[in-house]
Amino acid sequence: MNDVFANERFRSAFDPLVFLVALGVAWEASVHLFDIKPYLFPALSDVFRVMWEHRWQMIIEGGYTLLEVLVGFAFAVVGGVVIALLIFFFPTARRTLYPMITTMQSIPKVALAPVMVVWFGYGLSAKFVMAFLFAVFPIIIATLGGLHGTPSNLVEHFQSLRASRWETIWRLRVPSALPSFMDGCKIAIPLAMIGAVVGEFIGSQNGLGYVILVSSSTAQTDLMFAALITIAVLSMVLFAIMELIGRIAWWRAV
Repeated sequence: MNDVFANERFRSAFDPLVFLVALGVAWEASVHLFDIKPYLFPALSDVFRVMWEHRWQMIIEGGYTLLEVLVGFAFAVVGGVVIALLIFFFPTARRTLYPMITTMQSIPKVALAPVMVVWFGYGLSAKFVMAFLFAVFPIIIATLGGLHGTPSNLVEHFQSLRASRWETIWRLRVPSALPSFMDGCKIAIPLAMIGAVVGEFIGSQNGLGYVILVSSSTAQTDLMFAALITIAVLSMVLFAIMELIGRIAWWRAV
């Protein structure tokens, strides 16, 4: 049994690595095979070279973007859980707040970015808000799904034991909702990255989005792809962290 689990863990790490290496080889080979101009689509080796040459810029600007993502995501987690609880436990909020949030979700967040700059300026606050707006809706929906998914027979069992409403929430509904909540967080964390980068596109002098904007205007396609790969790596790391926390949450819920 241990050999089976060890083999499964090895495959889960090895298969994605092989796929990424094959994708990189195909990228490099296609550029040379079809003689694609570097300003249109640079070779992967050139992108890695630029990433190394601009490594400190990638680290510093990536730090700005990561800060925006983490702060916006943290507010989305707190706000999303509070809003979900309000909607779940208060019928008035369910009839008023929930339709408004659903309507707001239909508005393209990119269209709100200039408004955020007008309201909050060109500093970090606008990027925090953009990351929050992109991330909060999946957390609300996932948390609501987890709360609604609490087995009714367990709720009745708690009621028969004369458990208070708070005890039922804390000891039953919260553990039951944890896996769904973590699924929402796994969806929300890359969306927070998108929101932060979009905010940097509209108005910023820092961050990986600003690097992409400047490099595209100066035809530095290799630097632009270097920033894109850095964003992808950061998103993968954050998603992996959420995946690890999600496994802990699953054991907590069992």
